[in-house]
Amino acid sequence: MNRMDFLKKSALVVGASAALPKSDVWAAESLKSNATFNLDYAPHQGMFSATAGKNFLDEIRYMHDLGFRSIEDNNMPSRSQREQTEIGELLTKLDMRMGVFVVPKGGNGQNTLAAGKQAHEDIFLKGCKESLEVAKRVNAKWVTVVPGDYERKLPIGVQTANVIESLKRGAAIFEPHGISMVLEPLSDTPDLFLRYSDQAYDICKSVDSPSCKILYDIYHQQKNEGNLIHLMELCWSEIAYIQVGDNPGRNEPTTGEINYLNIFKWLNTKGYQDIVGMEHGISESGKAGEERLLKAYRAVDSFN
Repeated sequence: MNRMDFLKKSALVVGASAALPKSDVWAAESLKSNATFNLDYAPHQGMFSATAGKNFLDEIRYMHDLGFRSIEDNNMPSRSQREQTEIGELLTKLDMRMGVFVVPKGGNGQNTLAAGKQAHEDIFLKGCKESLEVAKRVNAKWVTVVPGDYERKLPIGVQTANVIESLKRGAAIFEPHGISMVLEPLSDTPDLFLRYSDQAYDICKSVDSPSCKILYDIYHQQKNEGNLIHLMELCWSEIAYIQVGDNPGRNEPTTGEINYLNIFKWLNTKGYQDIVGMEHGISESGKAGEERLLKAYRAVDSFN
């Protein structure tokens, strides 16, 4: 449905709400256009393209109409400078925030910071400097960093020290500008150096900079370690950014086993006001999938 059709449909639903049970009245009201959420969820491009179209600026406007106040875009550095500037200007106009994007060639895959090789660190630091310029154009305050793979020939303590030293140099690039690298433990492969929340916590404490914090992706950490709320509590002082996706399947909340209603309620009680990135797919295609996605977030955001 286009934006105007959505507004008309929302008005019809609300107009009919007087005949609904109390719980359904809440649901109708919560789906009104421009009704914001308790937490600051950030969609990415393509999540609402069936309705808004393929133009990212149009989709951002539509996301705002739906009540979202932030976006994410991992591939922002690959966009042209003109497009980055247009996105940044639109976000400012709509009073929306820019979430994370990935530091280009930031220590991923073969370029592992754990190896302690100067060539790898140089690539990482070059990516940090490029990311700084992108962040200025889109008003971003967080950039994602993945240290890369294990270096199997080195003891784990030496690998960890190598990562810490490189991250200290990266943090020095971002710190004067109030931008944070957020380290993301991942579950994609056992070859990755950074996989666990306590490991990321230890590294961030050692780097000791406001520009080196944790990106806690709940989907990945459910797979890696579970015990989500307890471990987030233990690492809370170093967590600066949250991403979500249900497991199994890595789709929207309510499609898997993670109790997102309870987790989001806990985040709210912690006073978390930063972004919750919607780093996942959609369980259904087309406009029906978009409607299901929106209803899922209204449901798990209903803790008040």
